[in-house]
Amino acid sequence: MSKGRVLIIAGSDSSGGAGLEADQKVVAAHGCYAMTATTALTAQNTMGVVDIHPVPPVFVRKMIDACISDIGVDVVKTGMLTSAETIKVVASSLQEHKVPTIVLDPVMISTSGSQLLPVEAVRELREHLLPMTTVLTPNVPEAILLLSSAGKEVPDPQNIDDLLEIARAVQTLGPKHVLVKGGHLPFKSDGTVASKPEDRELMIDIMFGESKVTKFETAYQNSTNTHGTGCSLASAIASNLANGMSVIGAVKNACRYVEAGIKTASSLGHGSGPINHFHSTYTLPFAPDRFIEYILERPDVLDCWRKYTEHDFIAGLANGTLPIESFKFYLIQDYLFLVQFARANALAAYKAKTIEDITAGAKIVAHIQYEMKLHIEYCQGFGVTKEEIEATEESQGKLLTNPWSRLHHLTKRRYVLDIGQSQDWFALQMALAPCLLGYGDIARRLYDDPKTTREGNIYWKWIENYVADDYAQAMQMGSALLERHAVLQSPSRIEELVRIFIHATKMETGFWDMGAGMAERYRKSGSNM
Repeated sequence: MSKGRVLIIAGSDSSGGAGLEADQKVVAAHGCYAMTATTALTAQNTMGVVDIHPVPPVFVRKMIDACISDIGVDVVKTGMLTSAETIKVVASSLQEHKVPTIVLDPVMISTSGSQLLPVEAVRELREHLLPMTTVLTPNVPEAILLLSSAGKEVPDPQNIDDLLEIARAVQTLGPKHVLVKGGHLPFKSDGTVASKPEDRELMIDIMFGESKVTKFETAYQNSTNTHGTGCSLASAIASNLANGMSVIGAVKNACRYVEAGIKTASSLGHGSGPINHFHSTYTLPFAPDRFIEYILERPDVLDCWRKYTEHDFIAGLANGTLPIESFKFYLIQDYLFLVQFARANALAAYKAKTIEDITAGAKIVAHIQYEMKLHIEYCQGFGVTKEEIEATEESQGKLLTNPWSRLHHLTKRRYVLDIGQSQDWFALQMALAPCLLGYGDIARRLYDDPKTTREGNIYWKWIENYVADDYAQAMQMGSALLERHAVLQSPSRIEELVRIFIHATKMETGFWDMGAGMAERYRKSGSNM
C-alpha cells in the first residue's frame, strides 16, 4: 500500500515545535509522505517569535509546482501564509492542480493575541481559499476574525451552544467542514466557559459540516507543553485523510493524537514546550489509554461487535417483548457461565505479575459473586429456584437437551479457560473483555435511549443493574488493566490479541442466539419452563 502524500504550505519554526518542522514530524508519525512549500522563515523558540522573513510568493509557487508535478498530492495542508499575494498564489496553484482535499489552518492570530495577517490577506483567504477547503481549523479568535471580516459580528462564546453557532456561521463562508478549536477556551463540566483556573475541566472542539454537528471532548490538561498544537492537529487531520479515513474519523483521531502528545510531552525550553509527536510511532497503532477505543473501531471488530451489542435478544430486552422463556433460559445459562467466568478471573489473578493486578482480579471475582446473587433473585422472580439452577449445573438438565445449545455453552466456557491455561495473562484478559465491556455498553445504550421501555418492562431491572456503580467500577477496573498492559505489547502481538477478542465476541453473540432459539423451541413444543 502506497503512502499518503501530504504537501504542507506553511512557515518554518526554527525551534522545531510548530510550523513546517512540526508538520513533517506529524506526517511521518502517521506513516505518510511529507512535502513542503515554505512561505516564511521564522526566528522563534518556546518563548515567542523573534522575527519573520517572508519567502517571495513567486518562489512559493515554484515549490508547490515542483512537488505536485512530480510526486503528486493527496492532501494539502496550509498554515501560515504571510500575505495577500501569497494567498492568491496558493489558491491559484491549488485550483490549477485540482487538489482534491485541503486542510486549512488559518494562522491569523498569535498566542499573545496579535493579528498576524493584514486585513487584505484575511479577505483573500476568505474569498479565495475557504471555498476550496475541505476542513478549516480555526481557534475561537480566528473564527471570530473571519466572521468579522465578512461583516458578521459575533460575541465571545460563553457555552458550548455559542461555540456551535460560531462553527455554523464560519461554515457559511465556504469550507465543507469547520472545526472550531476550544484549546484556549476551557469549559466547566456543565458546558459553560470556565472563568477561573480551578474550574477548567473540559476541552471541547466543535465540528460542523454537511449539516452535521460533531463534538470532540477531552479532559483539560494543565500543561505548558502546547507549542504547535494547532499545526500538529491540522497536519494529523491531513494525514488521516490521506490514509483514507472519513472526515469525522480523521478529526477524532487527530484530537486523540494531540491529546496524547500533550500528555506524554517532555518539557523543553523556558516557555510553551512542544508536544511529543512520536508517542505512538513505530510501535502501536493507538494512542496511550485509547486501546479499547481502537479495538472497537477496527473494521474487523466493528461488525461482530454490533451483532453482539445490537442483537435481537437485546432489542427484546429494550422494549420488553423478549419471550420470558428466553430470559429464564439466559439467566440460568449465564449463571452457569459466571461460575467459569469467576474461575477464569481467578486464574488471571494467579497469572498476574504485580500485586495491583492480582488485587484487581480478586475484586472482579468478588463482583461476579455479587452478580450471581442477582441472578438467583431474578430466577426466583420467574419461578426458578436456586436448587433447580444448581441441579442444571450438575446435569445440564432439560434446558440443554438441544445438542447445539449444549455444545455452544460448553465451547464458550472451554474457550475462555483454554486461553487462560494455554496463553498468558493478557490473552486471558482479552478473552474475558467482550463479556465485561459488552454488558456495560449494552446496558448504558439502552438506559440512555429514550425509546427503551421503562414502565411495565420486566427487564428494566436487568438494564439498571448493568449501569449501576458497582458494575461501572468493575468495567473501569477491567478497562484500566487492558489499557495499562496494551502499551507494553508489540504490534504483532496486538493483532493476535484482537483475534482472541473477535472470537470471544462471536461466542457472546452465540449466547444471545442460543437464548433466542430456545424461546422459539419452547413455543413450537408448547412446553413451559
